[in-house]
Amino acid sequence: MNFLKIINASIGYSEPLISDINTSLELGEVCLLMGNNGIGKTTLIKSILGQNKLLNGEISINGKSIQTLNPNEIASKIAIVFSKSEIPENYTVTDLISLGKYIHYPYYFKLNEKDKTEIDEIIDQLNLTQFRSKKLAELSDGNLQKAFIGRALAQNSPFIILDEPTTHLDEENKLMILSLIRNLAKNENKLILFSSHDWRLAKEFSDKIWWLKNRKLTSGIAEEVILSNPELITPKILEFNPNFRPPEIDAPNLEKEMMFSFLQKNFSADLQKFKLTFQNDQWELKMGNFCDNYHTFSDVKQSLQFLINSGDTEH
Repeated sequence: MNFLKIINASIGYSEPLISDINTSLELGEVCLLMGNNGIGKTTLIKSILGQNKLLNGEISINGKSIQTLNPNEIASKIAIVFSKSEIPENYTVTDLISLGKYIHYPYYFKLNEKDKTEIDEIIDQLNLTQFRSKKLAELSDGNLQKAFIGRALAQNSPFIILDEPTTHLDEENKLMILSLIRNLAKNENKLILFSSHDWRLAKEFSDKIWWLKNRKLTSGIAEEVILSNPELITPKILEFNPNFRPPEIDAPNLEKEMMFSFLQKNFSADLQKFKLTFQNDQWELKMGNFCDNYHTFSDVKQSLQFLINSGDTEH
């Protein structure tokens, strides 16, 4: 059964940002939300949470329209981890994770032993045991992100939304958080929806992709969405140096992108008389009667500099 279902929905404010959304997700799935800044990712998340009124259509959680649920009912079904969460002053890891329980109680209640045991189990599950009494301000970025995820877990909500959970993390911590997200879905039957700009890495941990572009949402199995949209798999050549004129580069897409990037950073010159061809794990540089092969980018750079400085670009 679809836990989250969106039917003919348009989201936005006075004008729609995304129109005609029809998609669904099930418990146990991980879905990656992709799209450029300002395209509507946060607005979509707020619409799912019932914080933004739909322009039309319907969003339902476990068969109930989000518009009919009160904030406590929504919190019992959906936990949210924002990318820019405020760090409560003087809170420890245990204090923060315990906050997840207070969607079920008034703030002045004391947690019972069952709640405390569950919080301890979450701390152990996240490998935060040695940090349980540490102030949040003293944690690394990776452990701080895990603590906020722990607060979401303490809510016992079946659906967790994470807004850019790997932002500002190094590669090791990105892999740790993404692995944790997938394990939560598969081992605890959670539905996970998370946004990320680092889709090349994030897709490895996702079952489905929601891609926002041109006011539309494309959804499907992650690999199928990527393969059906060539711009997602074609490396993008970014031009930022107005004085750079690239040579002809005959190479597979990735090698071509890397060589273009390397030359653009190192030359403010017209290299259009040159041709670079990548084959047999080396670069062939040609210009007129000149032809030579190089194994490294540095060797290509050195040869180009020599030819340019010697004025030998006319032969």
